[in-house]
Amino acid sequence: MNLTIVNYGAGNIKSIQFAFQRLGYDAVLTNDVEKIIKSEKVIFPGVGEASSAMKMLKESGLDTLIPTLKQPVLGICLGMQLMCKHTEEGDTNGLGIFDVNVKRFSGAVKVPQMGWNTISNLKSDLFKGIKEKEYMYLVHSYYAEQCDESIATSDYELEYASALENDNFFGVQFHPEKSSKAGEQILKNFIEL
Repeated sequence: MNLTIVNYGAGNIKSIQFAFQRLGYDAVLTNDVEKIIKSEKVIFPGVGEASSAMKMLKESGLDTLIPTLKQPVLGICLGMQLMCKHTEEGDTNGLGIFDVNVKRFSGAVKVPQMGWNTISNLKSDLFKGIKEKEYMYLVHSYYAEQCDESIATSDYELEYASALENDNFFGVQFHPEKSSKAGEQILKNFIEL
């Protein structure tokens, strides 16, 4: 399996690489356009702030490459948010792969949401073998609004889209690489798509 992790300077790359190693796969960390195009599966991670992450994507030309990819692509956390139309974080336009905006949680709840929360309304092969209300690990201050592309929801102040799907593109707000056996199953399902 030729698996790449997009390296653009915003990510918890090691934990993702280790998660795939536990499944028996070597994920190559790269920002090389040719390697990314030729890979069978692409992971688009992200931890950090949206506007600076988007700036790094633009500087490397990855902002124009990623939306054109034909193989399965999985955005994780900020990676998923950057695949949306727009995020309130830094008033940043995203890649527009998902037709949804990203908003900030209000001050009515503790921000960031940090820890375990359930996912529900599961609607994709990405969640094969995952039961409703399974717990996943999250750390985020911004959320994707509910939309037609939602394939899982979580509840924190309001119901929001905790996973998205559009054609070959998938996004998860939670960290599967930090979500125990269930998270590992989701990564395995992604490999098998």
